[in-house]
Amino acid sequence: MMVCAQDSRLKAHRSLLTEKIAPMLAYSSPPFDSPRHLFEIKWDGTRCLLFFQDQGIRLQNRRLQDITPRYPDLAGLHRQFNGRNAILDGELVVLSEGRADFRKLQQREQVADPMKIGLVAKQIPATYIVFDVLYRDDETCLHLPLSRRKEILADLLEESGQMVESGYVEARGLSFYREVVARGLEGVMAKALDSPYLIGKRSRHWFKIKPRGKAICFIVGYSEGHGARADFFGSLALATREGQGWRFRGMVGSGFNAAELQEIKTRLTALTQSSPTVPPDEAPRGITWVKPELRCEVTFQEQTPRGYFRAPAFIRLIE
Repeated sequence: MMVCAQDSRLKAHRSLLTEKIAPMLAYSSPPFDSPRHLFEIKWDGTRCLLFFQDQGIRLQNRRLQDITPRYPDLAGLHRQFNGRNAILDGELVVLSEGRADFRKLQQREQVADPMKIGLVAKQIPATYIVFDVLYRDDETCLHLPLSRRKEILADLLEESGQMVESGYVEARGLSFYREVVARGLEGVMAKALDSPYLIGKRSRHWFKIKPRGKAICFIVGYSEGHGARADFFGSLALATREGQGWRFRGMVGSGFNAAELQEIKTRLTALTQSSPTVPPDEAPRGITWVKPELRCEVTFQEQTPRGYFRAPAFIRLIE
């Protein structure tokens, strides 16, 4: 069962260690300075809660799935705890030259065969980066301020190449953000020093601060809308000119207001065509293709190896 956000459910009892717990979530924000916040690296990996008890561990991802069998290389982490039991929050990453390599982590996540899991664990070892503690030695830490939880975390862990505590700075968010971006890292987390841990809640105690790229693309198609968008579209297919040809950039489905949904759908309906503008091997299925006459500006987190925009968001139409 999923644990709700009420502290009354989180009694000092070992049964908590067998629960499925949804992690605390953050809102987006531009970079800022604040004496009331700490700032730490936002690692590009898999969000993971670690449960330690009875000289063993259990790993649970954000979707409440048990992913322990995928990481046999982390089975010995129980030796790094100074205590009887604990629940930690952190990020599973694969480090390459000091940075999280999300593509290598995906290679691990996609392997299901037990024999291959053991092999890939040796070839691509994982590291658990810890940034919070929810529970220690049969006592909940959820109500404690983050500053105190950080002290408990430092006393609890013995770091190694497989499990390390996430470092942080206080107050100097802007300069820290600039340094993180300059090093090619994903971004920064800003967290209020007096914040409790709110299980399963998205809270403004925490902010995620990530750099965003911008691009102007042609709209070359759209997917069917569902639910509230049944009369409009689901996502727009994007492409850019590459020499004499076209390059598919993926789909954007967020950032639209009601007026934009109506205007774009009306204009695209008059531009439909039977074949895709982009190369057929790049064209996804289920798309209504249109003539590349409308352009739009989007933001995105980064580009994938295939040149697709990761986490794109619509900004505006370009006339």
